[in-house]
Amino acid sequence: MSALCVSLLRSRCCARFAWTSPLSSFRNYSEYAKSRTSKVSSSPETDHIIYGEDHFSMRASLRKIIDKEINPFVDKWEEDEQFPAHRVFKILGQAGFLGVDKPTEYGGLGLDFTYTVAIAEELGNIRCGGVPMGIGVQSSMSTPALARFGTDELKREFLAPTIAGDLVACLGVSEPGAGSDVANIKTNAIRKGDDYVINGGKMWITNGCQADWMCLLANTSDGHPHRNKSLICLPMKFPGVHVAKKIKKIGMKSSDTAQIYFEDVRVPCKYLIGEEGMGFIYQMLQFQEERMWGVANVLAPMQTAIQETIDYTRQRKIFNQSVLDNQVVHFRLAELETEVELLRSLLYRTVDQYVKGIDATKLASMAKLKAGRLVREVMDSCLQYWGGMGFTSEVFISRLFRDTRLLSIGAGADEVMLAVICKYMGTLPAKK
Repeated sequence: MSALCVSLLRSRCCARFAWTSPLSSFRNYSEYAKSRTSKVSSSPETDHIIYGEDHFSMRASLRKIIDKEINPFVDKWEEDEQFPAHRVFKILGQAGFLGVDKPTEYGGLGLDFTYTVAIAEELGNIRCGGVPMGIGVQSSMSTPALARFGTDELKREFLAPTIAGDLVACLGVSEPGAGSDVANIKTNAIRKGDDYVINGGKMWITNGCQADWMCLLANTSDGHPHRNKSLICLPMKFPGVHVAKKIKKIGMKSSDTAQIYFEDVRVPCKYLIGEEGMGFIYQMLQFQEERMWGVANVLAPMQTAIQETIDYTRQRKIFNQSVLDNQVVHFRLAELETEVELLRSLLYRTVDQYVKGIDATKLASMAKLKAGRLVREVMDSCLQYWGGMGFTSEVFISRLFRDTRLLSIGAGADEVMLAVICKYMGTLPAKK
């Protein structure tokens, strides 16, 4: 084909399929991009990975309670080193937020775990870490095994009033010599007749000073440490239960944390959750949900830290320009924001697998590990840009710095998460 024919063919095609650049009517690409975004972007309620309109509606309702009933009092509760759990839980219970994924016959909403994660995210907007942690223990850490394996009688006595906010619950797993090493707990519950007789002690018990009952993990027999433990509903008013002290902490100050001893405490055998000897397995299942809850709950504090740091560094001047205008600062904040969004995606993928019944242990452990490390990185970096103010108790970033440090320790330390991940990778050395 001659060059002339090719030229004519091209001119006819261009005339027939005339195309005008969409940029022609805009001054620059940024203006064009904004116009496209406004046309094609959908609302979060209709375009979320795991949340739908109902999730966002529920979060909005919870936010109203947070803004009215919780945040105005947080500073006072931090000073008191305890928030009024019975009052706060009753408000949340009446609104339906303490049992969103629990059975309706016991006062729950009967929804799936994605709603629990949505609630955990929203609770991250409370202006401290201690109150949401206490709420999480009440709703998502001390009750999953009871809801899944407990008898109807046990659920009506303990689960229903906990969901309603009439009883305060705590979880009794950790001990002075057994934190992340759950298999090594020493508290015993020996069967005598129709009772268990409990001796031992628990440490670092959230809600422990105010709790009405404890979901207790104890050794109920000799044998393999993964098959000799049971979960028991233990009323805290029973004779022989001693709250030894409220533990002072560097963070999470509004959450009461107790050391508790048991001296010949007699508990009816009917208070056993599920089968005897299955407690370790049940607790591992509870830990799965606790870890995902913890990851979800730390997303908003990281976002808040980044945004408040942007606001502060924008108006703070140094060497005749705002701190934010220094490339090292705004680039670092961009890196942190990116990492937060990556963690969010990992969490949503993990939760999606979990609600579909797929084993999410590896992903949950990865998310927990990443969250604990990232939140330290975010808070440390942001605090640095606050300068001397960041080292005072007068700004929120210092409270976040203290409170969020717990995430790499509680519910399985970073090192335990690494061991779990290695086990799933097939790289964990066999025990000798």
